Amino acid sequence: MQNKVKLKKYLLLILIISLIFLISFLGVNIYEHHTLIKNNNYQIASLVNVIKNNYPNISDETIITILNEKEPLNVELFNKYGIDLTKDTISLSNVKLSHNYLVINLCLIFLIIIIFLIIFLIYDFTSSKEIKNLTKYLEELNKKNYSLKITTNSEDELSILRNEIYKTTIMLKEMAEINAKDKLNLKKSLEDISHQLRTPLTSILVMLDNLIDDNDIDLNTQNEFLRDIKRQTLNISFLVENILKLSKFDANTIKLNNEKIYLHDIIRESAKNVAPLSDLKNIKVNIMGDHKIQINGDLKWQVEALTNILKNSLEYSSINSDVELTYGKNNIYAYINIKNKGQEIAKKDLKHIFERFYKGANSSSESIGIGLALAKTIIEETNGTITATSSNGETVFTIKYFY
Repeated sequence: MQNKVKLKKYLLLILIISLIFLISFLGVNIYEHHTLIKNNNYQIASLVNVIKNNYPNISDETIITILNEKEPLNVELFNKYGIDLTKDTISLSNVKLSHNYLVINLCLIFLIIIIFLIIFLIYDFTSSKEIKNLTKYLEELNKKNYSLKITTNSEDELSILRNEIYKTTIMLKEMAEINAKDKLNLKKSLEDISHQLRTPLTSILVMLDNLIDDNDIDLNTQNEFLRDIKRQTLNISFLVENILKLSKFDANTIKLNNEKIYLHDIIRESAKNVAPLSDLKNIKVNIMGDHKIQINGDLKWQVEALTNILKNSLEYSSINSDVELTYGKNNIYAYINIKNKGQEIAKKDLKHIFERFYKGANSSSESIGIGLALAKTIIEETNGTITATSSNGETVFTIKYFY
């Protein structure tokens, strides 16, 4: 529990003042006591001297005995002058002294009350002022003004509340910035999706219009149009499916399994998925590595990621070439390297190829620019990284899964 420093400070001040008051009050009363004793003793001494001078036959022992009597021998004498020995003092000077010290004590009590009242009012004023400042601060927050700062750093209750409000401000500010960024990204993504869909849909509509309007189109041309329509439809389907997958990752609605899986199983399944493309271009996928290597991850989604990367490598590989896929591990991570020979990735494009809908200078007209973005998202969700290098007609993708 955090210390209430400000409250402790006021309590300490009150304690110190109370201690000073008690010491002063005690000092005044002690001084009053000694003064009254001294004054009383002087008066008795004077009376004894008078008695000794006027009555020399009275012994000292008799005088001492009289002075130490618990009850007076002649009460009527004092009653005659209106003095009640049980309530009044015989010495008028002592009465005056007692009245003076009573006034002093009352002044001390009044002073301590005034001081305590002032301390309370100061504390109340300070607390009220801080509460008003916090209220204004909250009003600004409600107006979405997140630029305010709280600079005080004490540990009393209001300061603790102030610091918690400041933490909430920072969180709200970050959320506002993230929301603004998300809105911008969503706007850009929708524009990119619209652009990606518009091209194949326009092509499909043109070919369908030709098939509908021109009855004289020969059979070969019709078949070619239908094949193009099928290809464009498959591209749209691929785009929509991958956009949905990326959206699920963005919304954190996909829960990846975290189980032991073999790298060899990921690679084998991915190679099967791209086998038609490798056969079409007569490209051999050479796989080399230790079959016993395992990582923690989700087999289905890792196959999805590696399939997209292999597909990209095959698309940009030369016909009749080889793709080398090697995998292994060290003390820090397990890795997969995919090397293909063919069209290079331009240097200016390398740092952007994993961005959504990015199409480099050497991209094909049918490239959508979403497969590598999805692969990167999946791999990073499994505590991994992916990088790419391209030079001298070779492109290498490197995937690392950290333990």
